[in-house]
Amino acid sequence: MQRRAYAPVAALAAAVLSAALAGCGGGGGAGGKGIDAKAGQAGSAVPAGPPGKYHSLPEPCGYVSAETVRRMLPGAGDGDEQEAERLLRGTAAITYDTDRRVGCRWKLETPNGTRHLTVDFERVVSYQPGVSDEARAEQLYERQATAARIPSAAPSAKSSGSPSPGASASASASSKSDPGPGPQLAEASAAPSSANASASADPRLAPRVLDDLGDDAFVNDVLATTSSGVHRDVTVVFRSSNVLVTIAYDQWTTDKQHVPTSQDLQGKAQGLARELDAGHFGN
Repeated sequence: MQRRAYAPVAALAAAVLSAALAGCGGGGGAGGKGIDAKAGQAGSAVPAGPPGKYHSLPEPCGYVSAETVRRMLPGAGDGDEQEAERLLRGTAAITYDTDRRVGCRWKLETPNGTRHLTVDFERVVSYQPGVSDEARAEQLYERQATAARIPSAAPSAKSSGSPSPGASASASASSKSDPGPGPQLAEASAAPSSANASASADPRLAPRVLDDLGDDAFVNDVLATTSSGVHRDVTVVFRSSNVLVTIAYDQWTTDKQHVPTSQDLQGKAQGLARELDAGHFGN
């Protein structure tokens, strides 16, 4: 009889355990595509920050015009028609959530060298209670500018001119990372942190903050020489509300007597950045 007295207790414990497991699994239905489940919306004393201006991202390869690709990759439209079409079309980066991150890359190889162009869009969503999507995007932008050692602009305004002596980069933002939608692109958005001493000797073309581009922007310029040749890597990063855009543009040449110029690469990269910014991204 004692053994039978335990049966109701065991049944009650099993029922409680089943109810607890069901409760834990019931919160997974809000993570569908296009829905940003943000912290602070339920059971939190601090409300979630305001959502960002942009709720989607463009198709990256089609967002860059073929005319722009031809300008940035001279000779891309020459030769075999099918090969030229393939090159100008670009290759989309693989991501797990195209509402959060997309990218495209182009590559032109010639007997004298290679040019690469990569465009990356990241729509930032804040998971920190009380922090808006735009504020989080600004934090991430400042982190990239600091990593690239970009001299900061004057507190009152940004300047595209030469950096002020002794100016320091913006302070790094909170190190807490947002939970991403999956593996990031191949670090396309990480601005090069190599020493900028090898960049353009012209102070007007040195790594610097850019004006009249998005809400925040900078350009980095790194020149490297190896035994097999020389290459210049130009990166433009800009923020428009809660979207971060990174343009990585480089030229490699085996002819060390003809170094890729800052004026050429920076001019084209900034022209593309302004073209993308004017397109207003996704809705």
